Amino acid sequence: MAPMIVFWIAVGVISAAVAGLILRRAARAAAGGGDADSTLPLYQRQLSEIEDLAERGLIAADERRSAHAEAARRLLSAADSAGPAWTISATSRPLLVGLAVMAPVAALGLYLAFGSPGYSDRPYAQRLDQWRAAPPTQLDAPQMAAVLRSVTAERPGDPEPFRFLAIAEMASGDAPAAARALREALRLAPDRSDLWESLGEALMVAAEGEVTPQAAAAFQRALEQDPTAATARFHLARAQIEAGEVEAGLTQWRALLADLPTSDPRRPVLQAAIADVAAGPRQPAAPAAGAVGAPEIAAMVEGLAARLAAEPDDAEGWVRLVRSYSVLGDIARRDAALTQAKARYADNPQILRELAQAAKAEPMR
Repeated sequence: MAPMIVFWIAVGVISAAVAGLILRRAARAAAGGGDADSTLPLYQRQLSEIEDLAERGLIAADERRSAHAEAARRLLSAADSAGPAWTISATSRPLLVGLAVMAPVAALGLYLAFGSPGYSDRPYAQRLDQWRAAPPTQLDAPQMAAVLRSVTAERPGDPEPFRFLAIAEMASGDAPAAARALREALRLAPDRSDLWESLGEALMVAAEGEVTPQAAAAFQRALEQDPTAATARFHLARAQIEAGEVEAGLTQWRALLADLPTSDPRRPVLQAAIADVAAGPRQPAAPAAGAVGAPEIAAMVEGLAARLAAEPDDAEGWVRLVRSYSVLGDIARRDAALTQAKARYADNPQILRELAQAAKAEPMR
């Protein structure tokens, strides 16, 4: 409690000093209440300066008359609008002093009555220890990321804590931090294909779903370590399709589909993607005035789909994805996402109801 007593003494001293400063300035203002308005001498000096410039030949006669008239107008306006200076009567001064003294006292009393002056703040290290002792299911994503950062500091030679940290950072919405964690993991285990795939996906999420050259390079490194890496194959083929190499990309997707086991939950998504691209480009509806255009909406939905591919344990994200496909009228992808989400949350009736409702969203007109 001793530090708290020192704190409140310091607060009282500062409050008293502020009150004294206010009273001093108020008294000075009252003592100088009869002084003339300070703006009037300013305009008078402007008039004198205009005359001086005219006599030295620095301004023309027309400019002199115009400037002189404007300065005179401002002088007259200031003189007309000048009101009486603020003053305070002798009988009101005790009231002012009392209010200045009572304000900090009242604030302290209210805090003592309703606050928690004896409850000290918990240092970050103490909160971190509490998070580490708690079951992981009780932590949100930022708290889990904080715990895993401490674990990586304790085990700097182990790539697994960095991999789990990347997952937590991704769930927190910080894709660049996830990419940094994955690069640390790859520094320790450069031959792990799954880490290269995760890095490519993190870079894609940071780029709002775009397969950037950096992401493509990460996927290529994944294939060098494991030629069957499904995630890397899927996104590299998608990059080919988006670059105009549609047939080459479809060939890669069909080969990937043939390699996936029939029980793989990714098959419906891949089948819907193949059918969508094979059907050819669709004529996008013209966006309403002031609305976000179809390409921008599609990019945002692609970004959400890529994020869920990297971190699928996001029930709210799956509901948004299903609703987005419904609004876009993309029935094939909606059904594929719905099937995958239902399989993941089969034991959660609430999420299943939200998914069913999202699938019924009306498409844009």
